[in-house]
Amino acid sequence: MDATFGNAFAGRRVLVTGHTGFKGSWLCQWLLQLGAVVRGYALQPPTTPSLFNALGLCDRLQDVRADVRDAASLRKHVAEFQPEFVFHLAAQPLVRYSYQQPVETYETNVLGTVYLLEALRQWSQPCAVVVVTTDKCYENREWCYGYREVDPMGGADPYSSSKGMAELAVSAWRRSYWPDARVRLASARAGNVIGGGDWALDRIVPDCIRALQAGHPVDVRNPGATRPWQHVLDPLAGYLLLASRLDPLAVSDQTAAALCDGYNFGPAVDSSRPVRDVVETLLKHIPGSWRNLQSGPVVHEAGLLHLCTDRARHMLGWRPVWDFEQSLFRTAEWYTRYATAGDASGLVNCQLEAFMQAAS
Repeated sequence: MDATFGNAFAGRRVLVTGHTGFKGSWLCQWLLQLGAVVRGYALQPPTTPSLFNALGLCDRLQDVRADVRDAASLRKHVAEFQPEFVFHLAAQPLVRYSYQQPVETYETNVLGTVYLLEALRQWSQPCAVVVVTTDKCYENREWCYGYREVDPMGGADPYSSSKGMAELAVSAWRRSYWPDARVRLASARAGNVIGGGDWALDRIVPDCIRALQAGHPVDVRNPGATRPWQHVLDPLAGYLLLASRLDPLAVSDQTAAALCDGYNFGPAVDSSRPVRDVVETLLKHIPGSWRNLQSGPVVHEAGLLHLCTDRARHMLGWRPVWDFEQSLFRTAEWYTRYATAGDASGLVNCQLEAFMQAAS
């Protein structure tokens, strides 16, 4: 499996912020499979249950519980651990929550990113850094074609605009301090990520699973909203591939400098579907029903959103592996098997193997 990424991570020091979250847990499990020495930096797992705890990751990596808003702590751990790779996933990730807690959202998503970049600048040693944001970082015009990496950043809600600001900070630090690619800094934007082990509130798939396992109909507040849906392993493969191409031990500064940029790791165009399709596809695998609760005005959320992935395809050779139906099947499979047999680690490893076989 490691050969896919040029054996970049075996025995190497990898810092993952946000390692206790859903995506962070899948990423850490994959990195450990690849032989990496992983230090995680995050708050407590955001949900109960959590994939982080189900995988037993606290006993298998260097588990640091701290806040990305603590600049001194970030500086300390960067200087102490001396990472060769950094994946920055720590974030406040929910749109609707950002309306309730806008200050926390901006502090975490903007200042947390800036504090990490400053810690790396003050340490000033070669490393490859992938800052993960979101497809919602773009100024959404509700147009039918995919957003490209050169399109304007923005957002109507606090979450989206905070991620746009984080992207602008990454661009500023890259151009101001590391134009020579001493620190190889790139950013990554994915679509709406789904997969087993997500128990977050106010996300359609976990909401579906909770309702269906309780024998209740799924309540859907915005069935017509279209999103680019993808299995969590597809963007994670993109992040790992990007980092491996920025490896300070294997890639020249000139080559790395050409790759230090923002990348979309979204699904194929036909995986941009309305929420209604997600629910109805899940119901093919897990029996149940749903009901439309849309009524009256709601807080603003994008109605139509696609990503153009040409840059990742041409510059990195990346492309999505699992389509919409396969992503929903694998997600339903994970929750169904976990509910009956447990063994989150075995399920994740099994799907990792299936994904890599499909990718090859």
